[in-house]
Amino acid sequence: MGIRRIGRRRRKPFVKSTKGRLRIFFLTPYSPELNPDEWVWKNIKHDRVGRAVVRSMEELTDRIERAVDRLQVKPEIVRSFFRDRDLLYITSPASELRSSSPVSA
Repeated sequence: MGIRRIGRRRRKPFVKSTKGRLRIFFLTPYSPELNPDEWVWKNIKHDRVGRAVVRSMEELTDRIERAVDRLQVKPEIVRSFFRDRDLLYITSPASELRSSSPVSA
């Protein structure tokens, strides 16, 4: 959710209304290592497609689709991203975050 678009006065009551089910993390403006979406794209672009030699747009499209399909049928790959130190803030309890996270909770 684009929480930044919600004004500060409206943000606090909204977060409070979720009764602890929502945590907000304020990331630095450019922090791809802290964004799980970037990990997915890195896996597709650099680890799967970027090393391929393709001879046509169709072949490139096929490679990309296979890389995406691979992540869909092997969710353990995506889950493994969240075990990295940079993404622990997403799965860690709030008490652990206060002392060790690179972001503010």
